[in-house]
Amino acid sequence: MERDYNRIKVVLAEKKRTNKWLAEQLGKDPATVSKWCTNSAQPGVETLFSIAECLDVKVKDLLNDPVKVSD
Repeated sequence: MERDYNRIKVVLAEKKRTNKWLAEQLGKDPATVSKWCTNSAQPGVETLFSIAECLDVKVKDLLNDPVKVSD
């Protein structure tokens, strides 16, 4: 069972921003950002901080609470 570890896609939608915009801000390939948004890959800790800065949110806002998502 795959879990959704991050909320990047949700936060992008809340901020009315696109994957492409985030990729441009971070200097990353749009395919990489897409993988983060679908939770098929995860960004590193330093990148999470950069994402949070771009989106003007706290890093914790980009992560799902493991207590709430576990069975």
